[in-house]
Amino acid sequence: MANWTASGILSRRGRTTVVSTATSDSKARPMFSRSRTCLAALAALLLSACAAGGSIAQGQPKPDWNLADMPSQDGRIFLVTGGTSGIGYESAKALAAAGAQVVIAARNPERGEEAIASIRQETPDARVQFEALDLADLASVHALAERLNAALPRLDGLINNAGIMEPPDRGTSKDGFEMQFAVNHLGHFALTADLLPLLQKADAPRVVTLSSIAAARRGAAINFPDLQFEQAYDPSAAYDQSKLACLMFALELQRRSDAAGWGLKSIASHPGLSRTNLLPSQGRSTLLWRFFQTAAQGAVPTLYAATAQEAQGGAYYGPTGLMEARGSLGLARVPAAATDAQAAARLWAVSEQLSGTRYPSRIAD
Repeated sequence: MANWTASGILSRRGRTTVVSTATSDSKARPMFSRSRTCLAALAALLLSACAAGGSIAQGQPKPDWNLADMPSQDGRIFLVTGGTSGIGYESAKALAAAGAQVVIAARNPERGEEAIASIRQETPDARVQFEALDLADLASVHALAERLNAALPRLDGLINNAGIMEPPDRGTSKDGFEMQFAVNHLGHFALTADLLPLLQKADAPRVVTLSSIAAARRGAAINFPDLQFEQAYDPSAAYDQSKLACLMFALELQRRSDAAGWGLKSIASHPGLSRTNLLPSQGRSTLLWRFFQTAAQGAVPTLYAATAQEAQGGAYYGPTGLMEARGSLGLARVPAAATDAQAAARLWAVSEQLSGTRYPSRIAD
């Protein structure tokens, strides 16, 4: 399972596709075979940027907010999925440096050990640990939640970061769901539900769910008639759907928390376009490579959402430069599809049914 860290672009079969740059537990497949294709895709995406809607939360963050502005996280406990590399790793590293206790959850224990060793090189007293998690296996999701509920006194922050992007052939999770929908959305939906009791033990718990600029791409939608893409698999359309589902989940989670008294701040973020060490070498000399942010810069919206006192529940944060690919922190544009409350409620009900997970209707006093 790959842990995708930032949205990128390429052209496939004649259509422009918003994709992600990966940090994977397995060897990455080259994403940019030709510089010309990348630049053509960038130009095409410029033309489709108008497909996004508007922000739905009030209050812009400080544009130049950075790690120096992060308040102390001493005494707080975070779980970061996909925290062995990319945006997840940068988030875990920054949180640990700020004093938080950090649990990195991912598939590969070796990569977990390497990530922890790297974090401790910069922060020798970092309180960081690895926990095995396969988001494509709901039994693994439930097992992790069971371990953490038994071992931790509370959970102050959950960062739903891990994901996969555009496998060329349709794959299915252990539970039989289309792989991108299973890993990017459904696994995190179930994990959040399972960890809700632990989150409620914290004074001001937050859930940060990573979406992508792919969620705002023209044509992105929840394909309810063929949610698992069994009839006609399209890698990019399935990815767009999964990232739109992540955004809709984050917004609906806030609405339900407000209505049921769960006490959560649910916030969405996206990293724009960010460079990672898994981009193939032929892409690194192109204009597109120079256009990308570093992974550390890409992690800023997530870290703001997870730690800033000013961060608002129900908000969506990301870069505010050209196409939201890079630039100053701000409120990201929310596509119209993500503001459809009826569709969000339907997606929630379907996700509960598919995952066998139930959120409480209210919290008992």
